Amino acid sequence: PLLGITDIAAVAQVARQAGARLVVDNTFASPYLQQPLALGADVVVHSTTKYMGGHSDVVGGALVVSDPELAEELAYHQNAMGAVAGPFDAWLVLRGIKTLAVRMDRHTENATKVADLLTRHPKVSQVLYPGLPEHPGHEVAAKQMKAFGGMVSFRVAGGEEA
Repeated sequence: PLLGITDIAAVAQVARQAGARLVVDNTFASPYLQQPLALGADVVVHSTTKYMGGHSDVVGGALVVSDPELAEELAYHQNAMGAVAGPFDAWLVLRGIKTLAVRMDRHTENATKVADLLTRHPKVSQVLYPGLPEHPGHEVAAKQMKAFGGMVSFRVAGGEEA
């Protein structure tokens, strides 16, 4: 992943002016690190399989909205299509949410160390991590996120041949 950072509040303003809804996939950040609804998003998507579940033992997703009418419309479609989590899957996600804060803090701490190490590695040409000051989205991420998360990407010096 290139880990691009979008200024959610700015895009929300443009979307509102255009009469469009803003949908944000917040999977990489989790609700612990970033809250798109508070920044103006209309719909937030989470893969509960990832950070929210936390234990690689559940497959699921969530749509989160603040507009009651939109919630009712989505609930109708969810029910009509049978996209309802089973009770055990729901329990697994709830179990994961209980430890989300401590896990996200640790992910961020570890990712920061890994990114720092990679920036000094001679065979790495670029590190993509919003926690690094040189990342193009660093300032926006610092403004709208509690911390920078656990995802780090990098490019190997010499490209694909390396």
